[in-house]
This record gives sequence, structure tokens and C-alpha cells, in this order.
Amino acid sequence: MAKAGVVHVVYGGGKGAVTISQATTGVPGAPETNDQYGFSTAVYDADLDGCSDLVIGTPYEDLGTAADSGFVHVIYGSTSGLNAGTTPVKEFTQGDGKPLGGAREAEDWTGYALAAGKTSAGQPYLIIGTPGEALGTVEDAGVFFYVSGTAQTVTSNSQDTEVAGAVPGVVEQDDRFGASLAATPTHFAVGTPGEALGTTTFAGAVALFNHTLTSGYPKPTGSIGQDSDDVKGAEEVGDQFGAALAMVPYRPSGATSTTESLIAVGIPGEDLSTTVDAGAVQLFRLTASGAYSEMQWIDQNTTDVDQEPEAGDFFGQRLAAVNSSPNSTSTGTNTRLAVGVPGEESAEEHPEKGGVQIFPMVGAPGASDQWLEPGYGIPSAAAPRMLTGLGLGATPSLLYVGVPYGPAEGRAVYGFPWNVASGGAPTQTFKPGEGGLPADAVAFGAVVR
Repeated sequence: MAKAGVVHVVYGGGKGAVTISQATTGVPGAPETNDQYGFSTAVYDADLDGCSDLVIGTPYEDLGTAADSGFVHVIYGSTSGLNAGTTPVKEFTQGDGKPLGGAREAEDWTGYALAAGKTSAGQPYLIIGTPGEALGTVEDAGVFFYVSGTAQTVTSNSQDTEVAGAVPGVVEQDDRFGASLAATPTHFAVGTPGEALGTTTFAGAVALFNHTLTSGYPKPTGSIGQDSDDVKGAEEVGDQFGAALAMVPYRPSGATSTTESLIAVGIPGEDLSTTVDAGAVQLFRLTASGAYSEMQWIDQNTTDVDQEPEAGDFFGQRLAAVNSSPNSTSTGTNTRLAVGVPGEESAEEHPEKGGVQIFPMVGAPGASDQWLEPGYGIPSAAAPRMLTGLGLGATPSLLYVGVPYGPAEGRAVYGFPWNVASGGAPTQTFKPGEGGLPADAVAFGAVVR
């Protein structure tokens, strides 16, 4: 079935691979055309048993007559592997008596975005973005569900929630609150790329929260948008500020604990002078209380940054970030940001072949940036519409770049050291037909975690 979706998991230590889909024993549902099982993924220890659990979002799942209502699965890990223990798959869906409550509606897109981890207090959390949720008569307003603790207590949060404090913004059509998510143990952020700022439609904004709970609801701490005096740039139609987010823990010089965060905000629709949709990224520092300050503006015009901006680059359409030493002072070496540029070379030999640019999150962006693209670091011949940069994943040691399109021999997921030189080679490769992965994998690497 076309676009039914599967998730391929490669175990560390050479322990093989497993493929999970709705055809897998013990996994609820059945594969259907356009489900896109695995559209989003996350990993955390939901039950604190010491084994990693896999979260799979399927926003285009039809539930009854509600087309593209969506759901989320938690596939529990064990010492024998994923879905191999005694804990059954947990399914988060909307509907009467279902974990997320509310009504199942067409095009809710539950599970469009996911974030998960452990708070600084040691409690597991899962955040589920549902950007198509209608609130009353307001279509595509969007919500997120916050699932806290091993008891998996669920609260629904929108721009009219005020239990733990007023959530920033006003409920409006096409806000798509929850279309992007990012989190650290102290903070999390919710993207609203369709947010209208005044009369400027789809300008975008980001709501900020911490994991402090009041009646199960996380505490809002503020919002970021380009209509603020302390934020560089001006809101423009179609900027989609917050279409992509990435966060890492941050410890400033002199601090003895890590209670702050850095957040990168992708603005893929940003126009640079007359260069339409070139894209940009803004970096912000969040204090322990959630107050923000802007640290950097990054685009391909930034001093000493490689490459040049072109119309339709969509720099910032995807982001991935890492802090490889969260208990040490944060530097440009241990805090790194990868920016997907899927429209790169939009008007040249290989339109939209794409690329990935890596930056320090502390210090000048051009001090140690690196560039990767098909045929230059990425071991695939260049071709049109490869959209490289749409599949990005991060671990403390490697940046993973998915190349699901283009020449068949180059389709794979490539792992690069975060300090790789521009055009440098990957140190790890996962390819269909190798290492226990099925040879017939389609769009392999479209989503990477």
C-alpha cells in the first residue's frame, strides 16, 4: 500500500535491525494507503524501566469516518528488544474513553510532531502535536497534548488554556499550534507557523513553557515572534517562524548547574532583501525562568558563512541540534546545530538537490560552519529534487542525514561527526539491503531519529 509507512530500527552494538509497522504482531491497526506510519518519531523511557521506548506518530491515519485524524503509538522496549516484552503497545488517540479525549475529527493530524524525554525532576514526558485540531468553529487552530509521568496523565493545551497561566497567542484559523515541538529537561517550545501577527498572515510564532505542572498542565513562560522589539527581523507574510525547532541544554560560563536552554527557530519563508524564501534561523537563550534573549541570526549572508542565499532555498525547513557535554560549560564545540536547506540550488543544474549546514550554537556562526550536499560529503550523485536536509537526526556523537530520494545507489542514512569538515565523509551508513535492513525500503531516511 502506497505511503502506508514503516519504521526501521537499527540496534547498537551490531545487534541487528527490526522493522515496525501496523502489520507487525502486537501493533494496533492495519496498514492503509497514505497512513504515513512513522511521519514523526521520538525516543524516551516512558515507564522508567531502563529500556528506551519508541514513539511513532501517524497523523494521516483514518479513524472510522474521520480521515487523517491520526494517532500515536508507544512501542515499549525491553532487554529483548522493541515490542518483545510483556508491555503492550500504548495507543494515544482522540475519542470517547480514549487517552487523549475529545472528539475524533477529520484532519486533526494527531502525532504530526512529537517530543519526549525526562524532566530535570526525573519524570518522563511526551508531547504530542495536533496542529489540525479545530477549536469550536476555528479550523486548524491546533493543540498539543502533554503526557506526564509513568501514569501518563494527559492534558490538552491550546492558545485558550489558562490553567497554569495564559498560553501565549489567540486562537485563530490556520494557526497550526503544535506543528513543531522541541524540548530539554527544563523547557519546551511549541511552534505556531501559521500564526498571524496583526494582519501579517502565516508570519509564525513560538510559545515557551517549562515542565512545572499545575493540575497536570505545563507552565507557559512567554512567546517569541518577529513583531517583538527585542527580536531581529520583521514579520512578513509567509515567513513561518517556528516551522522547525531544536533545543539543547545550555550552561553559561561560571554556572555550576545546567538550568538554561538554547532554542533554534527555523524561518524557512524568510525573504532576504529581494531573495524570496531564502530562509533563516534565529538562536535564543532561555533562562531557568523561561525569559528569552536573542543570541544569533543565521543565514547564508552571515559573515564567513559558506554558500550564498538563493530564492527558494528554504534554509531552516528542518533543524537538529546537540549538546554533547550538557554538564559542562557550553561552547561552539559541544553545542552544534544542523540546518536543512532542501531547496538549495533551486535554479541551477540540479534544482532542489538540497544540502545541510552545521553551525556552532555559541559564538560566531561563521567561525566553524560546515557544508554537506550530494556529491560533496554525502555519498550520492547529485540529482534534481533530492530535497536533502528534510531528514535530520541527532545523537551526541553523530549527525544523521537521510537521503531518501535521488539515485538509487545513494539512498541511505549517513552519520557524520558533528565536527566533520565541509565535504567530509560519513563514518556510518545505513542502507536498504544491508545490516538486516530490507532491500525494498521505500523513501528510506525520510524521517531520522
